[in-house]
Amino acid sequence: MTFSSMFIQKSLKFKLSALSVATRTHSRPLLVRRSYSLQPCNFLSRKGVSFTALSPVSSVLRRHRIVSSFAAATSSPSSSFSFPYTYQRSLGYGRFAYDEYPSEEDSDREVSPSSKQQLGDSTLDNVEEWRWKLTMLMRNKSEKEVVSKDKKDRRDFEQLSALAIRMGLHSGRYEKVVVFSKLPLPNYRSDLDEKRPQREVMLPIGLQRQVESHLRSHLSRKAVTKHDTFLTSSAAHSLALDGPYEPEEPSTQNVISETIVRRRSLQMHNKQQDWQESPEGQKMQEFRRSLPSYKERDLLLNVVAQNQVVVVSGETGCGKTTQLPQYILESEIDAARGAACNIICTQPRRISAIAVAERVAAERGEKIGESVGYKVRLEGMRGRDTRLLFCTTGILLRRLLVDRNLKGVTHVIVDEIHERGMNEDFLLIVLKDLLPRRPELRLVLMSATLNADLFSSYFGGAPMIHIPGFTYPVWSYFLENILEMTGYRLTPYNQIDNYGQEKMWKMQKQALRKRKTQIASAVEEALGAADYKEHNYRIRESLSCWNPDSVGFNLIEHVLCHICRNERPGAVLVFMTGWDDINSLKDQLQAHPLFGDPSRVLLLACHGSMASAEQKLIFERPKDGVRKIVLATNMAETSITINDVVYVIDCGKAKETSYDAINNTPCLLPSWISKASARQRKGRAGRVQPGECFHLYPRCVYDVFADYQVPELLRTPLQSLCLQIKSLQLGSISDFLSKALQQPEPLSVQNAIQYLKIIGALDENENLTVLGRNLSMLPVEPKLGKMLIYGAIFNCLDPIMTIVACLSVRDPFLMPFDKKDLAESAKAQFSARDYSDHLCLVRAYDGWKDAEKQRSGYEYCWRNFLSAQTLKAIDSLRKQFFYLLKDIGIIESEESCNAWSGDEHINRAVICAGLFPAVSFVVNKEKSILLKTMEDGAVLLHSNSVNAQESKIPFPWLVFNEKVKVNAVFLRDSTGVPDSAVLLFGGKISRGESDGHMKMLDGYLDFFMKPELADMYLRLNRELDEFVQKKLLNKKLDIQSYSELLSAVGLLVSEDKCEGRFVFGRQISAPSKKKSKETRDLGSGGGDNAKSDLQTLLCRAGHQAPTYKTTQLKNNRFRSTVIFNGLDFVGQPCGSKKEAEKDAAAEAVRWFTGESQSSQETVDYMSALLKKSKKKQQTSATRWR
Repeated sequence: MTFSSMFIQKSLKFKLSALSVATRTHSRPLLVRRSYSLQPCNFLSRKGVSFTALSPVSSVLRRHRIVSSFAAATSSPSSSFSFPYTYQRSLGYGRFAYDEYPSEEDSDREVSPSSKQQLGDSTLDNVEEWRWKLTMLMRNKSEKEVVSKDKKDRRDFEQLSALAIRMGLHSGRYEKVVVFSKLPLPNYRSDLDEKRPQREVMLPIGLQRQVESHLRSHLSRKAVTKHDTFLTSSAAHSLALDGPYEPEEPSTQNVISETIVRRRSLQMHNKQQDWQESPEGQKMQEFRRSLPSYKERDLLLNVVAQNQVVVVSGETGCGKTTQLPQYILESEIDAARGAACNIICTQPRRISAIAVAERVAAERGEKIGESVGYKVRLEGMRGRDTRLLFCTTGILLRRLLVDRNLKGVTHVIVDEIHERGMNEDFLLIVLKDLLPRRPELRLVLMSATLNADLFSSYFGGAPMIHIPGFTYPVWSYFLENILEMTGYRLTPYNQIDNYGQEKMWKMQKQALRKRKTQIASAVEEALGAADYKEHNYRIRESLSCWNPDSVGFNLIEHVLCHICRNERPGAVLVFMTGWDDINSLKDQLQAHPLFGDPSRVLLLACHGSMASAEQKLIFERPKDGVRKIVLATNMAETSITINDVVYVIDCGKAKETSYDAINNTPCLLPSWISKASARQRKGRAGRVQPGECFHLYPRCVYDVFADYQVPELLRTPLQSLCLQIKSLQLGSISDFLSKALQQPEPLSVQNAIQYLKIIGALDENENLTVLGRNLSMLPVEPKLGKMLIYGAIFNCLDPIMTIVACLSVRDPFLMPFDKKDLAESAKAQFSARDYSDHLCLVRAYDGWKDAEKQRSGYEYCWRNFLSAQTLKAIDSLRKQFFYLLKDIGIIESEESCNAWSGDEHINRAVICAGLFPAVSFVVNKEKSILLKTMEDGAVLLHSNSVNAQESKIPFPWLVFNEKVKVNAVFLRDSTGVPDSAVLLFGGKISRGESDGHMKMLDGYLDFFMKPELADMYLRLNRELDEFVQKKLLNKKLDIQSYSELLSAVGLLVSEDKCEGRFVFGRQISAPSKKKSKETRDLGSGGGDNAKSDLQTLLCRAGHQAPTYKTTQLKNNRFRSTVIFNGLDFVGQPCGSKKEAEKDAAAEAVRWFTGESQSSQETVDYMSALLKKSKKKQQTSATRWR
């Protein structure tokens, strides 16, 4: 036996014997931990102060401060001290401030004060310690946050949080972790979630071999056809910008001789003069001269002629929208320049563009489409001689895609800029850059309110013109006046709005509200300071119990009764917050004996999602003796004129999208309107005759309204806008948006860019990809556009168009409060237990189309509780989508893109491609379903979802389009998808740290599988991405050459039975690289052979086999203790008992080997040595004694 062999055996014997004696002298087992050999080590701070690392026994607090503040400075090779684990997120988050305990359970044992006085002293010491830590955090510019799992820090979180706030820092608590940061913290951090599921993927071996066979055939065919252009992702990106999608110079007009231009101008002049001299024309001219804008006509024309930019403001009813474009057109025609004139006037909404165009055409004595036309999304009326075009802002932006200089356009008029819509603000930036290149172009900005100074200064002090006054006076009544006028009394019970049985939760929320909402909080101070002494006791009592959160259905009904019974004839315009309110109030009014009588009342709705033909009904006058009541959203505030409106009822609220950039969550919630909007609503009653406006809120609440609304650019997600910026080749997104009137939050911009990268619209350098170029041509959200494109490529366009159309409007399913059970059972028939709200919509629509062919569509809708109006809107959108895709060349005919429309599995995969990364884990428990998303953590299913009725969901993932935040976050619509759909259609996947480990979304999604299966998924994902890019670059590409690839994909997504499972806390380790002890403490369990290695060592050293004692911890993890010869070795918490035992065994093996990490080579070498000396073991022991 060699000397080294005998020494190792002797050393093992000595260690075991010594520890055996030690354990007998103690009352509890010895917890074996990693030992540190601390030597004095100097650390140099930024200010030159020198610190020395002392023994952990002598100074715990000082050790903590040195470790947490100067971990980055450890460079002494003589020190074997290892600092706490440094955790870095992708956004630059800082270190953990952990104590040196193996886990939080050990930390819990350290803090156990025996009295209240001890607890107080401990808290004070902890606060002082953290004061120093936070000071060091603020001084260290490279670190962003400090994270701690220590129990005492959680115990003292309130005191520590108050300390952080005083120091200008942010704090957050995530289950058993506390964080102190220089940056605002989100509500959920997936990187700190120990219960975040990880997916183990399994496929039947037969299926895997079939897929691999198809894949090999595809690769073989691809190798044979090497002469075809091979396209990599980077090449695709450059081709996307420099290839066939390079904007072409528009051919706006052929070269027309000056003679023809003069002849057409003369014809237009004669036609205009004939109309003005006709009796009808003279009557119309008399009406137009009565408008306030006519007095400013000459001034307007002179200022427009002499200045490139003019800002015009005017109150509602002054006629600026209809008259100013006409004044410019008429002056150009009178000057014999009519044929060369080209005026574009933008409107924020399609109904405004259509209504204003029809009104202006009527005032000119023409039919729409002659000299005056309109163009809205997928609909328009314009002719060869159209010289004044009314369009939505988006239409002009789309024209800029192919005509960067707006050649041939002489005047651009941007109306309603005071609304500060996202497209309007974007257009202003583009036009500001365009004006120096087009000095002859005239830009007119029109605002209904007096904030013209902002726009004037943005364009370098452009001249301003104000047109004063309403056409007719309007009397305003606030809530206190309404109560006095009508005698109505408010109580806590008659202010609960009735939304029907299917939305009982909304009614309960109104009655049992535990905390104030944003609506109530905004006016709380004003209501508390209000003084109603001039009103009687009954009115003061009503005002004292007024509920700001209530829309006021019952009060609206009472005011309408007062108008119908006591006031003069005239239509009533009621401003509501959204479609739910409109629908619910309409149902309530129709149940009333007065408002439900069509011979006395005509009840109409006006909403942006309605078809244009239905929206036009609000302009028609009813029969004599019938009062028209229009329930509308804030879209009726501007541009459109309902001539017979005399009364306006204003609820004071509107639904606005607010975007929380920190949590990356948009919310569509009611909020108070601005004073400018309140004036706009009031002005609707005074357009053609004196009117009255009933404000359903006190005067003191109006006084605290903001002057103007928050611009949409500052409160909505920016994905679509960023895509437009890149499609117009306007340079860096951040640099371009810095030119806006008010810059959006940088985090909002970064979130939008990151989203576009995830879906493949932008590359890593923020350049537009070939997919992004095609998405920019579709007037829908990027995710819905991607779904349409994938539906066309994978030949399942018909159902995908239905889904996208449904997601673009509203849910066609109705839930009457008195027939909720019947409605739910009808919807369940369409779901067919396929765990998909989107496929349920497809079946409902297909059934309606079949019924329409039999002329029984209304009966079908009545029987299945469907909205015929919504289904018609969906049908119209589908047709528009088809023509759009045909125009950009993605499809040729309907038959060529629907070969796989009947394949439910392909449909699911395409839905996943569009909605990803809106994905949620699905973990089925015994009595519930756990759902988690990346931004929100735990979420719930909305009650209207078909999946909410299921006790188990057999799919591991749900993709969703919309989430609603109430008290919790709810997924409104969802579709279950298998692992293969996520891995192939979800976007980029990358290899993890070990074989068979794959990651998505920067590591948020972890997949574990056999290495050969991982390789197959990676190759398929890469080949599929390449196929999509080639198809988009070459629309006529024959997909038959990719039949093997498509067969492999189809087979995989259809035969994947989701046989994998979710695990929690799985260890991620790279077998080829050595890991530090800290890394093992945080995630690495023992090796697969740790238990057998330990047993081998013990047996060959003459000891019995070890025993294991495993306990379950509070967080559903397990900790194991290995016991032998009176020794206890405690492992780390693991996700299963088996892993916990392995980790405990690995701890013992590491102690045996004397290393900080278990080395398989060392274990094998020791085993070999012990095996060789087995026969001489007793003799050797005696000899060396």
